[in-house]
Amino acid sequence: MGTSLDIKIKRANKVYHEGEILSGVVVVMSKDAIHHNGISLTMEGAVNLQLSAKSVGMFEAFYNSVKPIQIISNMVEMVKPGKLPTGKIEIPFEFPLLSKGNKVLYETYHGVFVNIQYTLRCDMRRPLLAKDLTKTCEFIVHSLPQKEKLTPSPVDFTVTPETLQNVKERATLPKFLIRGHLNSTSCIITQPLTGELLVESADVAVKSIELQLVRVETCGCAEGYARDATEIQNIQIAEGDVCRGLPIPIYMVFPRLFTCPTLQTTNFKIEFEVNVVVMLQDDHLITENFPLKLSRV
Repeated sequence: MGTSLDIKIKRANKVYHEGEILSGVVVVMSKDAIHHNGISLTMEGAVNLQLSAKSVGMFEAFYNSVKPIQIISNMVEMVKPGKLPTGKIEIPFEFPLLSKGNKVLYETYHGVFVNIQYTLRCDMRRPLLAKDLTKTCEFIVHSLPQKEKLTPSPVDFTVTPETLQNVKERATLPKFLIRGHLNSTSCIITQPLTGELLVESADVAVKSIELQLVRVETCGCAEGYARDATEIQNIQIAEGDVCRGLPIPIYMVFPRLFTCPTLQTTNFKIEFEVNVVVMLQDDHLITENFPLKLSRV
């Protein structure tokens, strides 16, 4: 074993809010005494924007707007150049979680075209011939709960061949009647999306019914925006030809890190939608789309 660096954050779940103190220890382990040119710790938070293949080249202005947006940056020198003894050494640290200027600490979010990430990076600079050591560790930021009370917004829906859009040959569609409701499209991110669906009638057998959670990420600037929708998760709530008139529960938990409260800023937007997808035996696909508003309370 040579020399190793590790970062241990005090909170096991690594979740922090703006204004709190992020604390922990840097652990240095070595079987020999180490000469070093200083140990520093850097805390960074940034929004990384990326364009999808179809958007590159659409607007020249995009190339300026997709640069990473720095939210927070702080560096401290933990140990001045010198020598560390053999064994395990723990060096404590504390960082106040305060954003730069008028910036907002957005919630941690791992998307496809928008990524909001907060990291701690420890660097040990070493003398000649010895390799510098670096260790990176991610911590999670949750946005502060919103102050106003969230009012539920229930939605009832009925799907028939007549209500469908984007249909080329309506006459060839089999007859069906599907009803359902979502208890609320204004959702608390820590609580599941709930509701129910029932197939009242269908001329052909039902193959499958699924819930599809979709993120809609928008990057851009005043000259134009690139908007891309990608699937986060897909849950099958019924398989095979379901009983007619039987209520099927809708229940979907929002996954951590891949969802965050709905966010709209000058350079990017993160929004969410849910699709109720019914697949019939003859491979007809019926999709009903519902925009969602996610909040943290």
